[in-house]
Amino acid sequence: MKIVYSDKHAGHDPQTFFVRGVKQRSAEQPERADRLLSAAQGAGHEVLDARALGSAPAARVHTPEYLDFLQTIARDWAKLPGASAEVVPNVHPARYPATYPRALAGRAGWHQVDLACPIGPHTWEAALAASESAATAADLVLEGEREVYALCRPPGHHAYADMAGGFCFLNNTAIAAERLRGRHARVAILDIDVHHGNGTQGIFYERDDVLTVSIHADPDGYYPYFWGHAHEAGTGRGTGFNLNLPLPLGSPDAPWLQAGETAIARIRDFAPAALVVALGLDASESDPLQGLKVTGAGFQAMARRIAALGLPTVLVQEGGYLGDDLGRNLVQFLSGFTAGRA
Repeated sequence: MKIVYSDKHAGHDPQTFFVRGVKQRSAEQPERADRLLSAAQGAGHEVLDARALGSAPAARVHTPEYLDFLQTIARDWAKLPGASAEVVPNVHPARYPATYPRALAGRAGWHQVDLACPIGPHTWEAALAASESAATAADLVLEGEREVYALCRPPGHHAYADMAGGFCFLNNTAIAAERLRGRHARVAILDIDVHHGNGTQGIFYERDDVLTVSIHADPDGYYPYFWGHAHEAGTGRGTGFNLNLPLPLGSPDAPWLQAGETAIARIRDFAPAALVVALGLDASESDPLQGLKVTGAGFQAMARRIAALGLPTVLVQEGGYLGDDLGRNLVQFLSGFTAGRA
């Protein structure tokens, strides 16, 4: 399988993360991509550089104000007296009508939903490269490849059209889907990350041309908390084109794969021309975030079932954090996907 990758991801090395009020280093570290790349290369997959596509693919799903913020905030923040090394907001707008602010602290609070998405001096370059990786993978599929894996870092599925969150800045999964939509009338997204793909849901929530399906740990007790519940089905023209399949915390392979069958049946019914898989490996039983308990065999089985849809497919890397099984789980998934095509 062809793999699209950019080493520019390493410029984003976030140091700020809070767990129950305690500051620690972020789980979203550059070593994640290094381990995934090494495992993929060791399994014989071909690695390609991301094409220099610039911000145009991202501009199809993100607002101009947000893209300007991501490009300029680190530079401008550093000029503030006593500013921290990373952009971390200390105020957010309330859940009521609000006015877009001019002050940097206000803009940070407007565009960064939580404390898991600090912006450093090279975050924009890394996020842009990740979006270019996803767009390149989509282009390769449009050019005739049956499946391509985009090794994106930082991840993207928590990013809304105008808001970062949960380690994510540009929504790589949505960018790939929108790229495919340029040629295909209907595209489906299947998100198997342990966390709900709330940003992806938000971007397509009022649309009926992109089906969004997410299998994840129940947000009633797990990030992102406010989104990802079963009753969220879309709105307006998008009603019925969003499907959330939350699972109890700690669920093992069997219920996860059963949810996969439900997801795949809905995708078949939608009859898309292409598929994007938001490939989170953090559902693993050994992942440090401990939301679900999926084994390597479970990832392989899920991949086989997804591949059996027979759709041109872009696999976009989302979560999956440092542990001994991270690279092995990727290899298991890719091998299962290849087997499922046979």
